[in-house]
Amino acid sequence: MRIGDAAAAAGTTPRALRFYEERGLLPPPARTATGQRHYGPDEVARVRVIRELLALGLTVEDLRGLADRLQLLAEEPRRRCTTSDPASPGSDVVARRLAALDAEIERLSRLRERLARRTGQER
Repeated sequence: MRIGDAAAAAGTTPRALRFYEERGLLPPPARTATGQRHYGPDEVARVRVIRELLALGLTVEDLRGLADRLQLLAEEPRRRCTTSDPASPGSDVVARRLAALDAEIERLSRLRERLARRTGQER
């Protein structure tokens, strides 16, 4: 399928597909005789995985370090994103992202408490 059709099937835009390709998250697709990108169901599944992981808070840079594993998640959607090997790059990426989220939650909680005390709206 052409880029517009593939983007629609994955719930994104053609621009996003080109961006993922430029960043190494999506391998360069096959090209037609006229040079147009041609995507199949495997590429659409991979883009869906990319979008899901981005929606979970991982960044494009996080995913670049895991690009070789994205196809595994596309092939087996119920696969867990963790590994028993702590030296695995996936473990480190997820642990760093969880730590960043925990720090942000803590910061926002402190901010909320200060604002509530200041305005007399404590719980």
